Amino acid sequence: MTLFNSRQAIRQQIRHTRQMLSSESQTEASLSLVHQLKHIAIIAKAKSVAIYHANDGELNTTPFIHWCWQQNIQTYLPVLHPFNKGQLLFLHYRATSAMNKNKYGILEPQLDVRHVCPVRKLDIIFTPLVAFDETGARLGMGGGYYDRTLASLVTTPPVIMGLAHDCQKISAIPIEAWDVPLPHIVTPSKHYQFN
Repeated sequence: MTLFNSRQAIRQQIRHTRQMLSSESQTEASLSLVHQLKHIAIIAKAKSVAIYHANDGELNTTPFIHWCWQQNIQTYLPVLHPFNKGQLLFLHYRATSAMNKNKYGILEPQLDVRHVCPVRKLDIIFTPLVAFDETGARLGMGGGYYDRTLASLVTTPPVIMGLAHDCQKISAIPIEAWDVPLPHIVTPSKHYQFN
């Protein structure tokens, strides 16, 4: 089996696993995630975070977004860059933000350059992922959007944190040269920290 096929098989298996979670399990997991996140010191000190709307069985981030708003933490959502293919922009997100569905059917704020936050000005970027392992290796959906966006940030702020269901952890991910490992991954039950 090639590396590509191995990664695709993992994606298919883990996506199926998380899609099969009941709505009750999803709700409980999203509330447990908020409990985990609000006790992490760097989050409590953050003034601006990039987060995402859940899709395809991902951990629901809405309760955490609401908690951020209550703490006066500015939240930003990813938007597919209209000119630089494969890149993300992060736009300020409020309860009143006008939203559109992108080509993947994911809700994102309507593009307005006045609401774009440069990546380096964010305190934390929370990334979605399909699977992760004991070393902090992250397997995304395969589009490379976050890997491209995060590639230049490995040694500089913002802090990068992956969010995942506990069932998304596997023993080892076959990695590619462009994969960006994560220093933090948070699940409903644990905060993993990696070197």
